[in-house]
Amino acid sequence: MTKKTLETQSNTPEQGLDYRWHLAQSTVEVETTELEFALMRAFEGFGRWQSECLANVCDLAATGPENSLLHIIRMNERPKSIKDLARMTNRDDVPNIQYSLRKLIGAGLVMRKGAGRSGVTYEVTEEGRRVTEDYGRVRRRLLIAAIEGVPGFAQRLDEASRTLNLLSGIYEEVARVAATHRRG
Repeated sequence: MTKKTLETQSNTPEQGLDYRWHLAQSTVEVETTELEFALMRAFEGFGRWQSECLANVCDLAATGPENSLLHIIRMNERPKSIKDLARMTNRDDVPNIQYSLRKLIGAGLVMRKGAGRSGVTYEVTEEGRRVTEDYGRVRRRLLIAAIEGVPGFAQRLDEASRTLNLLSGIYEEVARVAATHRRG
């Protein structure tokens, strides 16, 4: 959205929508806020998609983050530690990751190996391998086919991935700054 468009929209609502509010006064604030709302909606839609896709291949009622952990554990066919999983998902809520791992272990999809603080890793079981393979087939049949049906969308996904990775770094940095200067 250009500054001219924002001015037109904010000064004459009958000619367009007014996107201004307490988080969105300037053009860059409006654009950032619109992206943040799109990101929230995409995250929630992605979580629902993951749950429905998994429900097509097994009886486990898993959240989107639990589903992600299952696939990340399988990624590259090598075991992952909790530290690996936290780093790869940009999470620091280790107790929640541990809870999700217990749920995946209880469902027979993941197994724990090793002992001690640094020696514990997680890998998929044969059932976990079957579920992730079936999930991949459903994903290709539904999601990937839908994406391939939109001309030029693969390039847009590439640009979106780069943008979101950059934005992730910006959020991390400003979160550190905010934590450093927190009042009271």
